[in-house]
Amino acid sequence: MTFSTTEFMETARRVIEIEIAGLEALAQSLNGSFSEAVRVILAAKGRVIVSGMGKSGHVGRKITATLASTGTPAQFVHPAEASHGDLGMVTRDDVALVLSNSGETPELSDIVAHCKRFSIPLIGVASRADSTLLRQADVAIVLPQAAEACGTGVVPTTSTTMTLALGDALAVALMEHRQFTPEHFRTFHPGGKLGARLAKVADLMHRDLPLVSETTPMGEALLVISQKGFGVVGVTDRTGMLVGIVTDGDLRRHMDGLLSLTAAEVMTHAPRTIDPGALAEKAVAVMNDRKITCLFVVAPDAAGVPSGILHIHDCLRAGVI
Repeated sequence: MTFSTTEFMETARRVIEIEIAGLEALAQSLNGSFSEAVRVILAAKGRVIVSGMGKSGHVGRKITATLASTGTPAQFVHPAEASHGDLGMVTRDDVALVLSNSGETPELSDIVAHCKRFSIPLIGVASRADSTLLRQADVAIVLPQAAEACGTGVVPTTSTTMTLALGDALAVALMEHRQFTPEHFRTFHPGGKLGARLAKVADLMHRDLPLVSETTPMGEALLVISQKGFGVVGVTDRTGMLVGIVTDGDLRRHMDGLLSLTAAEVMTHAPRTIDPGALAEKAVAVMNDRKITCLFVVAPDAAGVPSGILHIHDCLRAGVI
């Protein structure tokens, strides 16, 4: 049997549309149980212990990672391993988030019993309100009835998508309550492209600045440009405030008699600067927009006195671009 490209595309769209319908049903079904789950997690002194078997376990690992990276300490405990010693990881200070589409997964029995024995709050997620898991749970979140996208009704597709979305909803609700900021996020994501995108200007800037005064002869200013290696020189007034910048373009515009001029006579006035607390990604956007390669760094409370300089190459090396 052969299938055409059109048939493959029709299958893909059908699957996605079925899962979208499941997510819409989930959004409509949320009630006070969701809010109570958030409150229970916020009240816990320890971690969120996430557990699930099979596909629910795979989803649970992702939920664990999302919680941990957004400010909620979390750990995944495999239910089969829990029965062979890993229950020792689950303490009285923790809260358990147990996932099972049917709510009858036998491998979960020991972790459920452990929670009841030591009064560990148990949040259960399943599709049947009368299931063993949800009857034992302190907080029961019922997934709405929705068709699986496989067509046979036996392959976990829509159900796992709903569980994953529910985990994201919990993580974001906790983030918002804790006022989790991009700076906090960067703390947990220092590496890779994401960490680079969240780098601050202050993390990448140079503090050995190419600066001259307004009265500096251009001959001396050219030496500073050459020595510092940024291709520009900043011009400051008597108070140290940055009042201008001399760039390659300025040099070309004043080639006739350049060495007889001062920095103030050649400079571009009121150059664009960047806050040291700004994201490096914002600095790149400014440089691209202005078609420049450098930005002097000036803090809002520094009375215009520069504290650093950022070159586009610094951002490139850091992986921001």
